Amino acid sequence: MTIRPTNSPATNFSVALLEEFVRLGVRDIVLSPGSRSQAIALAAAEFEKQGLLRLRVRIDERVAAFLALGLAVETGSPVVVVTTSGTAVANLHPAVLEAHHSAVPLIIISADRPDSLRGIGSNQTTEQPGIFGAAVHQTWDVEAPTGAVGEMDSAAQLAREAVAAVNGPVHLNLSFDEPLSAPFVWQPTENDVAPEPAAHREPVFPDLFSDLDPVVENTTHQSPGAPTTLALSPSPATVVVAGTGAGARAEQVARELGAPLIAEVSSGAHFGPNLVVAYRELLNTANFGDRVARVIVFGHPTLSREIPALIQRRGVETVVVRHPSADDYNPGRCVRLFVDEVSVSGEATDRAWLGRWVTTSRQLLETESIAPDIDADAGTHAKSELAIVRTPVDRRMLAEAVWRATWPHDRLVLGASRLIREVDRVAPGKKISVHANRGLAGIDGTISTALGIALASQAEKGNEGVTRVLLGDLAIFHDVGALMFGAGEPRPRIQVIVGNDGGGTIFDGLEVAGQAGESFDRVLLTQQNASIEALAAAYGWRYISASTRGELDQALSAHPEPTIIEVPLGR
Repeated sequence: MTIRPTNSPATNFSVALLEEFVRLGVRDIVLSPGSRSQAIALAAAEFEKQGLLRLRVRIDERVAAFLALGLAVETGSPVVVVTTSGTAVANLHPAVLEAHHSAVPLIIISADRPDSLRGIGSNQTTEQPGIFGAAVHQTWDVEAPTGAVGEMDSAAQLAREAVAAVNGPVHLNLSFDEPLSAPFVWQPTENDVAPEPAAHREPVFPDLFSDLDPVVENTTHQSPGAPTTLALSPSPATVVVAGTGAGARAEQVARELGAPLIAEVSSGAHFGPNLVVAYRELLNTANFGDRVARVIVFGHPTLSREIPALIQRRGVETVVVRHPSADDYNPGRCVRLFVDEVSVSGEATDRAWLGRWVTTSRQLLETESIAPDIDADAGTHAKSELAIVRTPVDRRMLAEAVWRATWPHDRLVLGASRLIREVDRVAPGKKISVHANRGLAGIDGTISTALGIALASQAEKGNEGVTRVLLGDLAIFHDVGALMFGAGEPRPRIQVIVGNDGGGTIFDGLEVAGQAGESFDRVLLTQQNASIEALAAAYGWRYISASTRGELDQALSAHPEPTIIEVPLGR
Protein backbone atom coordinates (compact mmCIF):
# COMPACT_ATOMS: atom_id res chain seq x y z
CA MET A 1 0.00 0.00 0.00
CA THR A 2 1.09 3.54 -0.70
CA ILE A 3 -0.53 6.90 -0.04
CA ARG A 4 -1.45 9.33 -2.74
CA PRO A 5 0.17 12.74 -2.22
CA THR A 6 -2.21 15.40 -0.90
CA ASN A 7 -2.37 19.17 -1.19
CA SER A 8 -0.97 19.49 2.36
CA PRO A 9 2.83 19.33 2.65
CA ALA A 10 2.31 18.79 6.39
CA THR A 11 0.34 15.60 5.75
CA ASN A 12 2.76 14.33 3.11
CA PHE A 13 5.75 14.90 5.38
CA SER A 14 4.00 13.24 8.35
CA VAL A 15 3.08 10.19 6.32
CA ALA A 16 6.65 9.76 5.04
CA LEU A 17 7.99 10.15 8.57
CA LEU A 18 5.66 7.51 10.01
CA GLU A 19 6.28 5.13 7.12
CA GLU A 20 9.98 5.13 7.89
CA PHE A 21 9.41 4.74 11.63
CA VAL A 22 7.28 1.68 10.91
CA ARG A 23 9.92 0.28 8.57
CA LEU A 24 12.50 0.67 11.35
CA GLY A 25 10.39 -1.32 13.79
CA VAL A 26 8.59 1.41 15.76
CA ARG A 27 5.18 0.03 16.72
CA ASP A 28 3.72 2.32 19.38
CA ILE A 29 2.65 5.95 19.25
CA VAL A 30 0.94 8.01 21.94
CA LEU A 31 -0.58 11.40 21.20
CA SER A 32 -2.58 14.18 22.73
CA PRO A 33 -4.99 16.19 20.57
CA GLY A 34 -4.07 19.56 19.10
CA SER A 35 -4.52 21.66 15.99
CA ARG A 36 -0.90 22.19 14.97
CA SER A 37 -0.11 18.44 15.23
CA GLN A 38 -3.20 17.27 13.35
CA ALA A 39 -1.32 15.98 10.29
CA ILE A 40 0.67 13.47 12.34
CA ALA A 41 -2.35 12.56 14.49
CA LEU A 42 -4.61 11.81 11.55
CA ALA A 43 -1.86 9.91 9.75
CA ALA A 44 -1.23 7.81 12.87
CA ALA A 45 -4.93 6.93 13.05
CA GLU A 46 -4.84 5.73 9.45
CA PHE A 47 -1.68 3.72 10.07
CA GLU A 48 -3.41 2.00 12.99
CA LYS A 49 -6.36 1.08 10.76
CA GLN A 50 -3.89 -0.63 8.44
CA GLY A 51 -2.42 -2.62 11.35
CA LEU A 52 0.93 -0.81 11.12
CA LEU A 53 0.92 0.95 14.50
CA ARG A 54 -0.67 0.72 17.92
CA LEU A 55 -2.10 4.15 18.72
CA ARG A 56 -3.00 5.47 22.20
CA VAL A 57 -4.72 8.81 22.73
CA ARG A 58 -4.68 10.76 26.02
CA ILE A 59 -5.93 14.30 26.57
CA ASP A 60 -3.28 15.08 29.21
CA GLU A 61 0.24 15.33 27.78
CA ARG A 62 1.90 14.39 31.07
CA VAL A 63 -0.23 11.24 31.21
CA ALA A 64 0.54 10.52 27.55
CA ALA A 65 4.28 10.82 28.09
CA PHE A 66 4.37 8.50 31.10
CA LEU A 67 2.12 6.04 29.26
CA ALA A 68 4.69 6.05 26.46
CA LEU A 69 7.42 5.54 29.05
CA GLY A 70 5.65 2.42 30.32
CA LEU A 71 5.21 1.09 26.79
CA ALA A 72 8.92 1.61 26.08
CA VAL A 73 9.97 0.03 29.38
CA GLU A 74 7.97 -3.11 28.63
CA THR A 75 8.82 -3.46 24.94
CA GLY A 76 12.40 -2.16 25.03
CA SER A 77 11.67 -0.36 21.76
CA PRO A 78 11.30 3.35 20.97
CA VAL A 79 7.84 4.85 21.46
CA VAL A 80 6.74 8.03 19.69
CA VAL A 81 4.96 10.78 21.66
CA VAL A 82 3.15 13.52 19.70
CA THR A 83 1.95 16.88 21.02
CA THR A 84 0.81 20.19 19.66
CA SER A 85 2.67 23.42 20.44
CA GLY A 86 2.96 25.61 23.53
CA THR A 87 2.43 24.34 27.08
CA ALA A 88 1.60 20.90 25.66
CA VAL A 89 5.31 20.36 25.04
CA ALA A 90 6.31 21.47 28.53
CA ASN A 91 3.93 18.94 30.08
CA LEU A 92 6.13 16.16 28.70
CA HIS A 93 9.14 17.29 30.72
CA PRO A 94 8.70 15.08 33.84
CA ALA A 95 8.54 11.90 31.75
CA VAL A 96 11.41 13.07 29.54
CA LEU A 97 13.55 13.57 32.65
CA GLU A 98 12.68 10.11 33.95
CA ALA A 99 13.45 8.59 30.54
CA HIS A 100 16.77 10.46 30.43
CA HIS A 101 17.89 9.23 33.84
CA SER A 102 16.68 5.68 33.13
CA ALA A 103 17.77 5.42 29.46
CA VAL A 104 14.23 4.71 28.23
CA PRO A 105 13.85 5.18 24.44
CA LEU A 106 11.30 7.94 23.68
CA ILE A 107 10.92 9.91 20.45
CA ILE A 108 9.24 13.23 21.25
CA ILE A 109 7.52 14.93 18.30
CA SER A 110 6.24 18.43 18.99
CA ALA A 111 4.40 20.50 16.39
CA ASP A 112 5.41 24.16 16.07
CA ARG A 113 4.75 27.35 14.13
CA PRO A 114 7.02 28.11 11.18
CA ASP A 115 9.83 30.64 11.63
CA SER A 116 7.66 33.45 10.25
CA LEU A 117 5.25 33.11 13.20
CA ARG A 118 7.82 32.75 15.98
CA GLY A 119 8.89 35.64 18.18
CA ILE A 120 5.93 37.87 17.26
CA GLY A 121 3.44 36.87 19.96
CA SER A 122 1.64 34.21 17.95
CA ASN A 123 -0.87 32.15 19.89
CA GLN A 124 0.46 28.96 21.54
CA THR A 125 4.00 29.76 20.44
CA THR A 126 7.08 29.60 22.64
CA GLU A 127 10.72 28.60 22.31
CA GLN A 128 10.33 24.84 21.82
CA PRO A 129 13.76 23.85 20.45
CA GLY A 130 15.90 23.16 23.50
CA ILE A 131 12.95 23.16 25.89
CA PHE A 132 14.13 19.87 27.43
CA GLY A 133 17.74 21.01 27.79
CA ALA A 134 20.25 18.25 28.41
CA ALA A 135 17.49 15.71 29.13
CA VAL A 136 17.27 14.77 25.44
CA HIS A 137 20.17 13.23 23.57
CA GLN A 138 19.49 15.21 20.41
CA THR A 139 17.07 17.87 19.14
CA TRP A 140 16.04 18.59 15.55
CA ASP A 141 14.28 21.86 14.72
CA VAL A 142 12.73 21.13 11.32
CA GLU A 143 11.49 23.81 8.95
CA ALA A 144 7.93 23.65 7.73
CA PRO A 145 7.57 21.47 4.61
CA THR A 146 6.49 23.35 1.49
CA GLY A 147 6.07 20.53 -0.99
CA ALA A 148 9.54 20.92 -2.44
CA VAL A 149 11.22 18.03 -4.20
CA GLY A 150 13.07 15.74 -1.79
CA GLU A 151 11.05 16.53 1.34
CA MET A 152 9.73 12.97 1.62
CA ASP A 153 13.30 11.66 1.55
CA SER A 154 14.21 14.20 4.22
CA ALA A 155 11.36 12.97 6.41
CA ALA A 156 12.57 9.39 6.09
CA GLN A 157 16.14 10.43 6.89
CA LEU A 158 14.91 12.29 9.97
CA ALA A 159 13.23 9.11 11.21
CA ARG A 160 16.43 7.14 10.69
CA GLU A 161 18.50 9.71 12.58
CA ALA A 162 16.02 9.77 15.46
CA VAL A 163 16.00 5.99 15.86
CA ALA A 164 19.80 5.85 15.69
CA ALA A 165 20.10 8.42 18.49
CA VAL A 166 17.35 7.12 20.79
CA ASN A 167 19.43 5.65 23.60
CA GLY A 168 17.15 7.68 25.85
CA PRO A 169 14.77 10.48 24.74
CA VAL A 170 15.22 12.55 21.58
CA HIS A 171 13.18 15.54 20.37
CA LEU A 172 11.85 16.31 16.89
CA ASN A 173 10.37 19.81 16.76
CA LEU A 174 8.43 19.95 13.48
CA SER A 175 7.16 23.22 12.05
CA PHE A 176 3.91 23.02 10.09
CA ASP A 177 2.23 25.68 7.96
CA GLU A 178 -1.28 25.75 6.58
CA PRO A 179 -2.97 23.74 5.25
CA LEU A 180 -2.24 21.79 8.41
CA SER A 181 -3.69 18.54 7.07
CA ALA A 182 -5.62 17.02 4.21
CA PRO A 183 -7.57 13.78 3.75
CA PHE A 184 -5.57 11.01 2.13
CA VAL A 185 -6.31 7.58 0.78
CA TRP A 186 -4.31 4.39 0.56
CA GLN A 187 -3.86 2.93 -2.87
CA PRO A 188 -2.86 -0.67 -3.49
CA THR A 189 0.42 -1.56 -5.11
CA GLU A 190 1.62 -4.75 -6.72
CA ASN A 191 2.36 -7.65 -4.36
CA ASP A 192 0.32 -6.13 -1.52
CA VAL A 193 -0.51 -8.57 1.26
CA ALA A 194 -2.81 -8.06 4.18
CA PRO A 195 -0.75 -6.60 7.06
CA GLU A 196 -0.41 -8.48 10.32
CA PRO A 197 -1.87 -6.76 13.37
CA ALA A 198 0.66 -4.36 14.90
CA ALA A 199 0.63 -6.29 18.18
CA HIS A 200 2.25 -9.31 16.54
CA ARG A 201 4.53 -7.78 13.92
CA GLU A 202 8.24 -8.26 14.36
CA PRO A 203 10.39 -5.14 13.96
CA VAL A 204 12.56 -4.94 10.87
CA PHE A 205 15.52 -4.26 13.15
CA PRO A 206 14.77 -6.01 16.48
CA ASP A 207 17.90 -4.60 18.13
CA LEU A 208 17.80 -0.88 17.49
CA PHE A 209 20.71 -0.14 19.78
CA SER A 210 23.38 -2.58 18.59
CA ASP A 211 25.41 0.18 16.95
CA LEU A 212 25.28 2.54 19.92
CA ASP A 213 27.82 2.92 22.70
CA PRO A 214 25.87 2.55 25.96
CA VAL A 215 28.71 3.81 28.12
CA VAL A 216 28.22 7.12 29.91
CA GLU A 217 31.45 9.03 29.93
CA ASN A 218 32.76 9.82 33.41
CA THR A 219 35.35 12.55 33.08
CA THR A 220 36.06 12.72 36.78
CA HIS A 221 37.61 9.33 37.35
CA GLN A 222 38.76 7.83 34.09
CA SER A 223 39.23 8.63 30.45
CA PRO A 224 36.67 7.46 27.92
CA GLY A 225 37.74 4.73 25.58
CA ALA A 226 36.87 1.30 24.39
CA PRO A 227 34.42 -0.74 26.50
CA THR A 228 36.18 -2.24 29.49
CA THR A 229 35.74 -5.63 31.14
CA LEU A 230 37.14 -6.29 34.60
CA ALA A 231 38.14 -9.82 35.61
CA LEU A 232 37.06 -10.65 39.16
CA SER A 233 38.15 -13.50 41.38
CA PRO A 234 35.95 -14.87 44.18
CA SER A 235 37.07 -13.65 47.58
CA PRO A 236 35.49 -13.23 51.01
CA ALA A 237 34.26 -9.81 52.10
CA THR A 238 32.64 -9.15 48.68
CA VAL A 239 28.98 -8.22 48.18
CA VAL A 240 27.07 -7.62 44.95
CA VAL A 241 24.58 -4.73 44.94
CA ALA A 242 21.80 -4.50 42.35
CA GLY A 243 19.74 -1.34 41.91
CA THR A 244 17.07 -0.45 39.39
CA GLY A 245 18.07 -1.48 35.88
CA ALA A 246 20.61 -4.09 37.03
CA GLY A 247 18.86 -7.08 35.49
CA ALA A 248 19.58 -10.77 35.91
CA ARG A 249 23.30 -10.31 35.21
CA ALA A 250 23.80 -9.11 38.80
CA GLU A 251 22.32 -12.33 40.19
CA GLN A 252 24.53 -14.41 37.90
CA VAL A 253 27.71 -12.60 38.98
CA ALA A 254 26.78 -12.99 42.66
CA ARG A 255 26.45 -16.76 42.18
CA GLU A 256 29.72 -16.98 40.28
CA LEU A 257 31.52 -15.03 43.00
CA GLY A 258 29.81 -16.88 45.83
CA ALA A 259 28.90 -13.45 47.22
CA PRO A 260 25.84 -12.16 49.07
CA LEU A 261 23.40 -10.45 46.69
CA ILE A 262 21.83 -7.19 47.86
CA ALA A 263 19.18 -6.74 45.17
CA GLU A 264 16.57 -4.02 45.44
CA VAL A 265 13.08 -5.22 44.63
CA SER A 266 12.94 -3.26 41.36
CA SER A 267 16.41 -4.35 40.20
CA GLY A 268 15.40 -7.32 38.08
CA ALA A 269 17.76 -9.42 40.20
CA HIS A 270 15.63 -9.99 43.33
CA PHE A 271 15.84 -13.76 43.23
CA GLY A 272 18.25 -16.66 43.57
CA PRO A 273 20.03 -18.53 46.38
CA ASN A 274 22.42 -15.66 47.20
CA LEU A 275 19.69 -13.07 47.86
CA VAL A 276 19.91 -11.21 51.17
CA VAL A 277 16.60 -9.48 51.86
CA ALA A 278 17.40 -8.10 55.32
CA TYR A 279 20.45 -6.25 54.03
CA ARG A 280 19.72 -3.02 55.90
CA GLU A 281 19.91 -4.75 59.25
CA LEU A 282 23.01 -6.75 58.37
CA LEU A 283 24.93 -3.78 56.99
CA ASN A 284 24.50 -2.21 60.43
CA THR A 285 25.44 -5.39 62.31
CA ALA A 286 28.90 -6.26 63.63
CA ASN A 287 30.78 -8.94 61.69
CA PHE A 288 28.61 -8.36 58.63
CA GLY A 289 28.58 -4.84 57.19
CA ASP A 290 31.84 -3.88 58.87
CA ARG A 291 33.60 -6.83 57.22
CA VAL A 292 32.72 -5.81 53.65
CA ALA A 293 35.84 -4.85 51.68
CA ARG A 294 34.62 -4.99 48.05
CA VAL A 295 31.30 -3.94 46.50
CA ILE A 296 30.25 -4.71 42.93
CA VAL A 297 27.37 -2.45 41.87
CA PHE A 298 24.92 -3.00 39.02
CA GLY A 299 22.15 -0.55 38.19
CA HIS A 300 21.04 2.43 40.26
CA PRO A 301 20.43 1.75 43.98
CA THR A 302 18.01 4.25 45.55
CA LEU A 303 16.01 2.53 48.29
CA SER A 304 18.28 2.73 51.32
CA ARG A 305 20.81 4.92 53.06
CA GLU A 306 22.90 1.92 54.00
CA ILE A 307 24.22 1.24 50.48
CA PRO A 308 25.72 4.72 49.82
CA ALA A 309 27.04 4.75 53.40
CA LEU A 310 28.82 1.44 52.77
CA ILE A 311 30.41 2.67 49.55
CA GLN A 312 31.64 5.85 51.24
CA ARG A 313 33.23 3.97 54.13
CA ARG A 314 37.01 4.07 54.32
CA GLY A 315 38.69 0.90 53.08
CA VAL A 316 35.83 -0.28 50.85
CA GLU A 317 36.70 -0.82 47.19
CA THR A 318 33.73 -0.29 44.86
CA VAL A 319 33.37 -1.36 41.24
CA VAL A 320 30.43 0.15 39.35
CA VAL A 321 29.26 -1.69 36.25
CA ARG A 322 27.89 1.01 34.03
CA HIS A 323 24.49 0.97 32.40
CA PRO A 324 23.08 3.50 29.93
CA SER A 325 21.60 5.99 32.38
CA ALA A 326 22.36 9.68 32.62
CA ASP A 327 24.87 9.48 35.48
CA ASP A 328 27.36 6.99 36.82
CA TYR A 329 26.41 5.86 40.33
CA ASN A 330 29.02 7.46 42.58
CA PRO A 331 28.01 8.17 46.21
CA GLY A 332 30.24 10.80 47.76
CA ARG A 333 32.37 10.63 44.60
CA CYS A 334 34.18 7.75 46.28
CA VAL A 335 34.02 5.25 43.41
CA ARG A 336 37.30 4.93 41.57
CA LEU A 337 36.57 2.18 39.09
CA PHE A 338 33.82 2.17 36.43
CA VAL A 339 33.63 -0.67 33.93
CA ASP A 340 31.28 -1.80 31.21
CA GLU A 341 31.24 -5.46 32.22
CA VAL A 342 32.79 -7.89 34.66
CA SER A 343 33.84 -11.50 34.24
CA VAL A 344 34.50 -14.04 36.96
CA SER A 345 37.50 -16.36 36.86
CA GLY A 346 37.90 -19.19 39.29
CA GLU A 347 35.44 -20.95 41.58
CA ALA A 348 34.18 -19.78 44.94
CA THR A 349 35.38 -22.34 47.49
CA ASP A 350 34.68 -20.59 50.80
CA ARG A 351 30.89 -20.56 51.29
CA ALA A 352 30.97 -19.47 54.93
CA TRP A 353 30.78 -15.74 54.13
CA LEU A 354 27.75 -16.19 51.89
CA GLY A 355 26.10 -18.71 54.20
CA ARG A 356 26.20 -16.39 57.21
CA TRP A 357 24.51 -13.57 55.30
CA VAL A 358 21.78 -15.69 53.73
CA THR A 359 20.99 -17.68 56.88
CA THR A 360 20.90 -14.66 59.16
CA SER A 361 18.76 -12.70 56.72
CA ARG A 362 16.18 -15.50 56.66
CA GLN A 363 16.15 -15.66 60.45
CA LEU A 364 15.57 -11.91 60.70
CA LEU A 365 12.57 -12.14 58.37
CA GLU A 366 10.89 -14.89 60.35
CA THR A 367 7.89 -13.79 62.41
CA GLU A 368 5.74 -15.52 64.96
CA SER A 369 3.38 -17.94 63.31
CA ILE A 370 -0.28 -17.05 63.50
CA ALA A 371 -1.38 -20.37 62.05
CA PRO A 372 -4.11 -22.10 64.06
CA ASP A 373 -3.25 -24.99 66.35
CA ILE A 374 -4.03 -28.14 64.35
CA ASP A 375 -4.61 -30.07 67.60
CA ALA A 376 -7.26 -27.65 68.82
CA ASP A 377 -10.93 -28.58 68.87
CA ALA A 378 -13.13 -27.58 65.94
CA GLY A 379 -14.54 -24.50 67.64
CA THR A 380 -11.13 -23.13 68.62
CA HIS A 381 -9.76 -23.93 65.17
CA ALA A 382 -12.58 -22.00 63.48
CA LYS A 383 -12.11 -19.01 65.76
CA SER A 384 -8.37 -18.95 65.02
CA GLU A 385 -8.90 -18.99 61.27
CA LEU A 386 -11.54 -16.27 61.56
CA ALA A 387 -9.13 -14.15 63.57
CA ILE A 388 -6.52 -14.48 60.81
CA VAL A 389 -8.80 -13.30 58.01
CA ARG A 390 -10.04 -10.45 60.20
CA THR A 391 -6.54 -9.19 60.99
CA PRO A 392 -6.27 -5.47 60.03
CA VAL A 393 -3.90 -4.82 57.15
CA ASP A 394 -0.61 -3.11 57.93
CA ARG A 395 2.18 -2.15 55.52
CA ARG A 396 4.07 -5.39 55.84
CA MET A 397 0.95 -7.47 55.26
CA LEU A 398 0.07 -5.35 52.22
CA ALA A 399 3.56 -5.69 50.76
CA GLU A 400 3.64 -9.45 51.32
CA ALA A 401 0.13 -9.96 49.91
CA VAL A 402 0.82 -8.05 46.69
CA TRP A 403 4.14 -9.85 46.21
CA ARG A 404 2.53 -13.23 46.90
CA ALA A 405 -0.27 -12.56 44.38
CA THR A 406 2.12 -11.64 41.55
CA TRP A 407 3.57 -14.27 39.20
CA PRO A 408 5.90 -14.29 36.17
CA HIS A 409 3.08 -13.70 33.68
CA ASP A 410 2.01 -10.62 35.70
CA ARG A 411 3.65 -7.22 36.02
CA LEU A 412 4.24 -5.28 39.25
CA VAL A 413 4.79 -1.51 39.31
CA LEU A 414 5.84 0.15 42.55
CA GLY A 415 5.27 3.83 43.19
CA ALA A 416 7.64 6.14 45.06
CA SER A 417 6.33 5.84 48.61
CA ARG A 418 6.94 4.01 51.87
CA LEU A 419 5.44 0.92 50.27
CA ILE A 420 8.26 0.23 47.80
CA ARG A 421 10.68 0.26 50.71
CA GLU A 422 8.41 -2.08 52.65
CA VAL A 423 8.33 -4.53 49.74
CA ASP A 424 12.10 -4.21 49.48
CA ARG A 425 12.42 -5.09 53.19
CA VAL A 426 10.25 -8.21 53.24
CA ALA A 427 9.78 -9.69 49.75
CA PRO A 428 11.43 -13.10 49.36
CA GLY A 429 13.21 -13.94 46.13
CA LYS A 430 10.97 -14.46 43.12
CA LYS A 431 11.76 -13.98 39.43
CA ILE A 432 8.94 -11.67 38.40
CA SER A 433 8.80 -8.48 36.34
CA VAL A 434 8.96 -5.46 38.66
CA HIS A 435 9.25 -1.84 37.59
CA ALA A 436 9.59 1.45 39.43
CA ASN A 437 10.37 4.91 38.05
CA ARG A 438 13.59 5.29 40.04
CA GLY A 439 15.51 7.45 37.57
CA LEU A 440 14.37 10.47 39.54
CA ALA A 441 12.08 8.60 41.96
CA GLY A 442 9.15 10.98 41.52
CA ILE A 443 5.57 10.08 42.39
CA ASP A 444 4.26 11.59 39.15
CA GLY A 445 3.09 9.37 36.32
CA THR A 446 2.99 6.12 38.29
CA ILE A 447 -0.43 4.95 37.08
CA SER A 448 0.25 6.17 33.54
CA THR A 449 3.51 4.19 33.44
CA ALA A 450 1.75 1.11 34.77
CA LEU A 451 -0.96 1.42 32.13
CA GLY A 452 1.71 1.53 29.43
CA ILE A 453 3.34 -1.59 30.84
CA ALA A 454 -0.04 -3.31 31.06
CA LEU A 455 -1.04 -2.45 27.49
CA ALA A 456 2.31 -3.56 26.08
CA SER A 457 2.57 -6.82 28.04
CA GLN A 458 -1.04 -7.82 27.38
CA ALA A 459 -0.69 -7.13 23.65
CA GLU A 460 1.40 -10.27 23.41
CA LYS A 461 -0.61 -13.26 22.26
CA GLY A 462 -1.52 -15.61 25.11
CA ASN A 463 -0.56 -13.28 27.95
CA GLU A 464 -3.37 -13.50 30.51
CA GLY A 465 -1.46 -11.73 33.27
CA VAL A 466 -2.54 -8.72 35.29
CA THR A 467 -0.54 -5.58 36.05
CA ARG A 468 -0.60 -4.47 39.67
CA VAL A 469 0.57 -1.04 40.74
CA LEU A 470 1.19 -0.46 44.44
CA LEU A 471 1.34 3.18 45.49
CA GLY A 472 0.37 5.67 48.17
CA ASP A 473 -2.65 7.96 48.33
CA LEU A 474 -0.77 11.08 47.23
CA ALA A 475 0.52 9.27 44.15
CA ILE A 476 -2.95 8.36 42.91
CA PHE A 477 -4.19 11.93 43.39
CA HIS A 478 -1.10 13.22 41.57
CA ASP A 479 -1.79 11.04 38.52
CA VAL A 480 -5.59 10.92 38.65
CA GLY A 481 -5.89 11.93 34.99
CA ALA A 482 -4.42 8.55 34.06
CA LEU A 483 -7.66 6.90 35.16
CA MET A 484 -9.50 8.31 32.12
CA PHE A 485 -9.97 6.04 29.12
CA GLY A 486 -11.21 7.82 26.03
CA ALA A 487 -13.73 6.36 23.63
CA GLY A 488 -12.18 3.49 21.70
CA GLU A 489 -9.17 3.16 24.01
CA PRO A 490 -8.40 -0.37 25.26
CA ARG A 491 -8.78 -1.09 28.98
CA PRO A 492 -6.11 -3.52 30.21
CA ARG A 493 -6.25 -5.87 33.17
CA ILE A 494 -4.83 -3.65 35.91
CA GLN A 495 -5.17 -3.26 39.66
CA VAL A 496 -4.25 0.04 41.29
CA ILE A 497 -3.62 -0.80 44.95
CA VAL A 498 -3.64 2.32 47.11
CA GLY A 499 -2.17 2.19 50.61
CA ASN A 500 -4.03 5.14 52.10
CA ASP A 501 -2.23 6.37 55.20
CA GLY A 502 -3.48 9.93 55.06
CA GLY A 503 -0.76 11.76 53.19
CA GLY A 504 2.99 11.76 52.72
CA THR A 505 3.90 9.71 55.78
CA ILE A 506 7.24 8.89 54.19
CA PHE A 507 8.33 12.27 55.53
CA ASP A 508 7.80 11.01 59.07
CA GLY A 509 11.30 9.59 58.71
CA LEU A 510 12.83 13.07 58.48
CA GLU A 511 14.79 14.35 61.46
CA VAL A 512 12.45 17.34 61.83
CA ALA A 513 9.29 15.20 61.86
CA GLY A 514 8.77 15.28 65.60
CA GLN A 515 9.64 18.94 66.03
CA ALA A 516 7.64 20.98 63.51
CA GLY A 517 4.11 20.27 64.80
CA GLU A 518 1.18 21.47 62.72
CA SER A 519 3.47 23.11 60.16
CA PHE A 520 4.97 19.71 59.35
CA ASP A 521 1.55 18.21 58.69
CA ARG A 522 0.50 21.09 56.49
CA VAL A 523 3.55 21.42 54.23
CA LEU A 524 4.95 17.86 54.23
CA LEU A 525 2.28 15.34 55.26
CA THR A 526 -0.26 17.22 53.05
CA GLN A 527 -3.22 15.05 53.96
CA GLN A 528 -5.94 14.93 51.29
CA ASN A 529 -9.60 14.12 51.84
CA ALA A 530 -10.80 13.32 48.31
CA SER A 531 -12.83 10.13 48.00
CA ILE A 532 -10.97 7.44 46.09
CA GLU A 533 -14.21 5.49 45.76
CA ALA A 534 -15.87 8.50 44.12
CA LEU A 535 -12.90 8.92 41.79
CA ALA A 536 -13.18 5.28 40.74
CA ALA A 537 -16.89 5.74 40.00
CA ALA A 538 -16.28 8.96 38.06
CA TYR A 539 -13.68 7.32 35.80
CA GLY A 540 -15.48 4.01 35.42
CA TRP A 541 -13.15 1.81 37.46
CA ARG A 542 -14.21 -1.05 39.72
CA TYR A 543 -13.65 -0.15 43.39
CA ILE A 544 -12.87 -2.42 46.35
CA SER A 545 -12.08 -1.45 49.93
CA ALA A 546 -9.90 -3.97 51.76
CA SER A 547 -9.12 -3.37 55.42
CA THR A 548 -8.55 -6.96 56.57
CA ARG A 549 -6.31 -9.77 55.41
CA GLY A 550 -9.23 -11.78 54.11
CA GLU A 551 -10.63 -8.86 52.14
CA LEU A 552 -7.21 -8.06 50.68
CA ASP A 553 -6.47 -11.61 49.54
CA GLN A 554 -9.86 -11.78 47.86
CA ALA A 555 -9.47 -8.35 46.23
CA LEU A 556 -6.10 -9.28 44.70
CA SER A 557 -7.58 -12.10 42.67
CA ALA A 558 -7.51 -11.10 39.02
CA HIS A 559 -10.47 -9.22 37.53
CA PRO A 560 -10.87 -8.44 33.83
CA GLU A 561 -11.82 -4.80 34.41
CA PRO A 562 -9.55 -2.02 35.72
CA THR A 563 -9.84 -2.04 39.51
CA ILE A 564 -8.84 0.29 42.34
CA ILE A 565 -8.23 -1.43 45.67
CA GLU A 566 -8.08 1.00 48.59
CA VAL A 567 -6.32 -0.27 51.71
CA PRO A 568 -6.55 1.98 54.80
CA LEU A 569 -3.28 2.10 56.74
CA GLY A 570 -2.24 3.70 60.00
CA ARG A 571 0.21 6.58 59.95
